[in-house]
Amino acid sequence: MKIPFSLRKSKRSNWVLPYMVFLLIFVIVPLVLIGLYSFFDYNGNFTLKHFVKFFTQTEILNTFIYSIVVASVVTCLCILIAYPAAFFLARMNVSKSRILIMLFVLPMFVNVLIRSLATVALFDFLHLQLGEGALLFGLTYDFLPFMIFPIYNSIIKIDPALIEAAQDLGATIGQLIRRVILPLSAPGITSGIMMVFLPAISTFAISEILTLNNKRLFGSIIQENIMITDKMNFGAALSLIMLVIIYLSLMIDRKKGSQEEQETSF
Repeated sequence: MKIPFSLRKSKRSNWVLPYMVFLLIFVIVPLVLIGLYSFFDYNGNFTLKHFVKFFTQTEILNTFIYSIVVASVVTCLCILIAYPAAFFLARMNVSKSRILIMLFVLPMFVNVLIRSLATVALFDFLHLQLGEGALLFGLTYDFLPFMIFPIYNSIIKIDPALIEAAQDLGATIGQLIRRVILPLSAPGITSGIMMVFLPAISTFAISEILTLNNKRLFGSIIQENIMITDKMNFGAALSLIMLVIIYLSLMIDRKKGSQEEQETSF
């Protein structure tokens, strides 16, 4: 007996229901609660004082600016390390590149807290002090794969004919990278920046472990206020500010991506 197409389609759509339920409970509802708590005080009265406090309290603003600086340095370090690595991976034999990619992937299967504790043990073994240096090292180590893979995916998608044409026209290796490969791999660099910069601002466990809680990032401020009952609303407001920053960054990235697609289409 042949099953009607409409019935088969409805059965396939039922597979989406568990995901929709998960999305509703663990994504949409928490985001709505964060928005609601941000605009109310502990007694349930509507207020904007949490946002005013963010812009007027010097300690929080300094921590936010410091987090941006740290995230910027980590992002730059990741680009400097990831781009040459991604370039050579893309130029290598497929079988060899897969082995090296697996070596980059394997540390990601280990929990970030365990990797941070391993970094502490490494610095202790080398008799190095924990602090900003350890923080930059740990964040770069943790987020480096998120920079390598987008750049690698962009480079391997470059048409080899373009590279051959540039070489036929007498382009050197430096000119080839600067004028052909680098512009065409720009979308991967942008994606890598988004995947490194934004998480680096909001992390808190790594900074607490690698600096012995002497240096705090913006994520630490959010976590500390969320854990205190009468300050939970302020923590929700800080989380909302971080979400707005992430949303604006994604919109800017999407706008740039659409502009690049239009330029390449012409």
